[in-house]
Amino acid sequence: MRQSVTVLTALLAMVVLVAAGPLSAEPAREISVIPQPQSVSYGEGRFVVTADTVIVADDELQAIGQYLSELLSGSTGYELPVRTPGDDAPVSGVIRLGLNPGPEDIGDQGYVLTVSQAGIDLSAKAPAGVFYGCQTLRQLLPAVQAQGQAADGVEYSIPALEIRDTPRFPQWRGMHLDTSRHFFSVDFVKQYIDLLAMYKFNTFHWHLTEDQGWRIQINKHPLLTDIGAWRTDKDGNRYGGFYTQDQVREIVAYAQSRFITVVPEIEMPGHSVAALAAYPHLSCTGGPFEVSNKWGVHKEVYCAGNEQTFELLTDVLAEVIEMFPGEYIHVGGDEVPKDRWESCEKCQSRIKVEGLADEHELQSYFIKRIDTFLAGHGKKLVGWDEILEGGLAPGATVMSWRGEKGGIAAAKMGRDVVMSPYSHLYFDFKQSDDPEEMGATWGGYPIPLKLVYSYEPVPAELSEDEAQHILGAQANVWTEPIETPEHVQYMILPRMLGLSEVVWSAKDQRDWPGFEARVIEHYRRFDALGLTYRDHRD
Repeated sequence: MRQSVTVLTALLAMVVLVAAGPLSAEPAREISVIPQPQSVSYGEGRFVVTADTVIVADDELQAIGQYLSELLSGSTGYELPVRTPGDDAPVSGVIRLGLNPGPEDIGDQGYVLTVSQAGIDLSAKAPAGVFYGCQTLRQLLPAVQAQGQAADGVEYSIPALEIRDTPRFPQWRGMHLDTSRHFFSVDFVKQYIDLLAMYKFNTFHWHLTEDQGWRIQINKHPLLTDIGAWRTDKDGNRYGGFYTQDQVREIVAYAQSRFITVVPEIEMPGHSVAALAAYPHLSCTGGPFEVSNKWGVHKEVYCAGNEQTFELLTDVLAEVIEMFPGEYIHVGGDEVPKDRWESCEKCQSRIKVEGLADEHELQSYFIKRIDTFLAGHGKKLVGWDEILEGGLAPGATVMSWRGEKGGIAAAKMGRDVVMSPYSHLYFDFKQSDDPEEMGATWGGYPIPLKLVYSYEPVPAELSEDEAQHILGAQANVWTEPIETPEHVQYMILPRMLGLSEVVWSAKDQRDWPGFEARVIEHYRRFDALGLTYRDHRD
């Protein structure tokens, strides 16, 4: 097992993949791009990046050009200028980034990358495609991190080739991070986003509220962070933190510049002890409560019979909507014990007045009210598969975590689904049976890299029409046992590489021996960058 626990290097400078070497008799083995491109064809010769290389980008692509320049500078040490077409650009030695209305079959996130001895042309129908092509380009360069200058004896070259590529799941290629159980800095969240960008993920699910901590500033209800962001741990130490609204906007903008949509999660009606510690009158019992220092499911939940509960939550969501311009808001909806509702006069009155059958339908009533509010503000509600119980809200998208049953049921109802089963995609679970492994204290079900890579997001039970409702898949990182950035890295690397190929590459391209060989090349890069990871071969 290799655990390179080193201070995090800024991931913006990451240029991942293969070491330079002589042209192979079988060029396909020379490149180790993850996720696997749709098609690759090879030509003769190589393009060499030198100090004289220039990036020429269309006006709409200048920001991506600057991003690529920074990436290549981190790898090569060369400060490559970014110019606009016709701006005295040289004829050769150019990396061109351009928008092109065709070809039709690559969609808005696809790209065509052509490399010849004379230069590189990267074109796409939309900026997102150009950005993803840049991620491929960075992976074609040698696995070297420059220290302000080009490395001795390294030729920064790429074989002549053409790559045509487009994602299998354009809507949702997701990674999740729980910052409530343990809090992580703005810098680390950005670094996490950079890792997602490198592997062409387009969704960051940001878990912001929990029993153990409320992590997002809400101006109208300051006690949510004044009280709810802090807990006394079992060792007696005060623990916590939160993101200001300015910090949230900074992270969201950072993700947008990498074509990643941030989906915030504001838990309800369960997993809400931190909020109830701040506003105990919103519970069924009236408290008092303390922000929890225990993991697991808690019986204290929002009172579904109290109108003030919905007033606070809609206030919260109104501010959240303003901070997150994406289409979706995640509201949790999972693991909601009904004990307090069963003995609460207000909740029982709500059941009677609304003509509900039981507490399960009361939970559905709760989620439907929130769904109506979000829809009225142009947003879509996402919830864990428990939101199916008692009746699914009209506009809800289901995130299926307790296996695939909930996702299958929702898709058969004609509802959108994100597959996220704990059996394959819970990256807080350990990766082997090794008792000494980091993270081995959480989750009794090992999820090794090969199991992640084997996952198929579209269940065989679905018809062709029903399968269209599978938006994609997502892996989750719950942080009860994960306290440090290094440990987060260890839990996602290399497993997120497996998921990236599952959600990007064509199903019939799945090839474990070939993928494994490419992953091993990535380990060399991880070592060079001082990243913490688990070598799946150990």
